[in-house]
This record gives sequence, C-alpha cells and structure tokens, in this order.
Amino acid sequence: MTMNALLILIVLASTLAWLRWRRSSRVLFGLAVLLLLATGCGPLPSWLLAHLQAEVATDVPIVWGQRNAIVLLGAGTVRAGDAGAVEASLFAYGRISKAAMSYRACRQAPRDCKIEVSGGDARGLGQSEAAIYALDLQRLGVDPADVLLEPRSMNTWQNAQFSGPLLKAYGADRVLLVSSGFHLRRGMLYFSHFGIHATPVRADYVSGVTSWEPLSYNFAMADMALHEYAGIARYRWYNAMGWNVEATRPGAL
Repeated sequence: MTMNALLILIVLASTLAWLRWRRSSRVLFGLAVLLLLATGCGPLPSWLLAHLQAEVATDVPIVWGQRNAIVLLGAGTVRAGDAGAVEASLFAYGRISKAAMSYRACRQAPRDCKIEVSGGDARGLGQSEAAIYALDLQRLGVDPADVLLEPRSMNTWQNAQFSGPLLKAYGADRVLLVSSGFHLRRGMLYFSHFGIHATPVRADYVSGVTSWEPLSYNFAMADMALHEYAGIARYRWYNAMGWNVEATRPGAL
C-alpha cells in the first residue's frame, strides 16, 4: 500500500517533469522522499501502530464469569513445503499461546471455560484455521471438550458474525477476544456490532523500527496498520450508508 503510493508519486512527478511543470514535479518528488523516509525509517509505522494499540498496551486483570468463552481469532495457515502438512502461520502462534494461557487461568479460578476458535480455510489449503489451531491448543493442554470450532469465516467481519450463535448456545456470560494488539481495535468494533460485549486480550504488540536507512520491515508494518484503519473506516462508511448487516445491541449475549 505504502510502496504503491510511493511509486504513484514518483510516476506523477516524472510525468510533470517531462511536461516541464517543474515546480509541481519538485513538490511531488519531495513528498515521495518524505514518504520514503517517514515510512522506511520508522516514524510513520510506529505512530500508526501506537495509536491502534493504545487501549490494549497495558494488560488488565481478567474478572472471570461463571461461563467464560475465549474467542481466538485466526491469523492464517501455511503449507510446509509443496506437499507438507498445513500449519498455523508465524503470526498465529502468539494468539494460540495467549488463548491457552487464558484458558489455564480460567480453569484455575476455577470457572467453566471454553475456547472458541474462529477461522475458515481462507487460503484454500484444505483445512480450516479453526481445525489446525485446535490441534495446537490440545498440545498445549487444552481439553478437546472445551474447544468450540467456527470453521466458516473468511475474515474478521465473519469471525464476529459467525461467533454469535456459538457463544449464545454456550451461554457465555464473559467473552474474551484474543488477537494481536494491532488487530483488536477493529475486532472489538466488529464483535460489538453483532452484540458481543468482549474483553480484549492482547497476544502481541508490534511497532516500527527506528533506522537511519529505510527498511522493508517498516513498510510492511505501515501497510498492516493501514489495513486496520481502512477496515475501521469502511465499517463506519458502510454503517452510514446502511450497507452493513443489521447491528445487534452490544451486550445482547
């Protein structure tokens, strides 16, 4: 996303220079250099991510209910090699670990607790994220009987939409939403839309890296943050236009 914006600025600046619109060309080249340095050297992605994660930067103690549902949002799957097994992606393991830790804390309370794993086969690898993550949770000591699978959702919006019936059937009076820090703001917004009043639980925290030279990592972090902001903006626009699925009163579960 940021690289595309950078290339567009360079192409426009070059075109204006060819047309001898030198002042406008210099302005666009200057903007391109500014974007390159602000993104690649870290300030822009750090600022974007800090604002996304501000509300979950500090962990807060969990007040457990009598029936607790820990919703684990998917972060993709990969196939190991050309014919290898399907596994959780690199970005999923922090979420899986945090969900298992929360489950153990809930059981030690002691309280009734389920982990709902939400994620379909978005990459078309033949197995849903929910099924793959459930195996990892079992390896971490989670009782298979305490795992609820939601294997249909292809994005965060559907995570929220399809989780509602499962949580309602279980009768959860406390819902925890486990995801990456940068993803929780959008996830909470979507879950609230479908009447699910959840407590955010941050699995990880990411930031840009300050550097004297532009880093591809910082461009990736900026794009990841912008994807979240775009999802939030699209939700608000769709709501204003009446295009979203009808909302449910938050706390209805």
